[in-house]
Amino acid sequence: MDVFDLTLSFDNGPEPDVTPGVLDVLRRRGITTTFFVIGEKLTDPARRRLAARARHEGHWIGNHTYTHSMPLGRQDDPEAAEHEVARTQKLIADLTHPQHWFRPFGGGGHLDDGLLKPSVVDHLVQGEYSCVLWNAIPHDWDDPDGWVDRALAQCQSQDWTLMVLHDLPTGAMRHLDEFLDRAHVMGARFRQEFPPACIPIRSGKIVLPIDSYVSRIEESARQ
Repeated sequence: MDVFDLTLSFDNGPEPDVTPGVLDVLRRRGITTTFFVIGEKLTDPARRRLAARARHEGHWIGNHTYTHSMPLGRQDDPEAAEHEVARTQKLIADLTHPQHWFRPFGGGGHLDDGLLKPSVVDHLVQGEYSCVLWNAIPHDWDDPDGWVDRALAQCQSQDWTLMVLHDLPTGAMRHLDEFLDRAHVMGARFRQEFPPACIPIRSGKIVLPIDSYVSRIEESARQ
């Protein structure tokens, strides 16, 4: 059996009908992860209490934009960084991790120049954020009953997987226990830390090439 590292992350919550069950599964197994939350959802006190529960149980809370409506690199709003990133960070408040984890919206998991734009990069640098990407997207949101096999194959294809799952009411998280059981049998070593290759901006410093993730929409608008 080949041992491999697996870091789980959950995007797009919190959701009262799903997140508590996910937290129960993780607590029972002693696995800690990161929840990348939607700022707009944190305006609901019940959802913010779920984020607080996750933080209390050892999970990290990350910023996943305020509206999750359009990838930041596709937005022509000159204040997108303030409206989507800063506004969410204020709502996270005391739940934040010292690294200020931020995950951009990929519009279906795409790692392309839609993720960021120059003004957003500037904001992340000035605010000393760490930008967390991913290397495994099993599409649990649009294949709620078939994602487990795909997720396991992605784990087997690399030494350290940073997987994006979603605590959304799609039914996909009914299979979380099955996925964790099978990953464990296959040799998964669960970690909370992120693979360095998935963090191109760390504590406000650009540590890996980011040009392929940054659109030039703002430059185009000025021409």
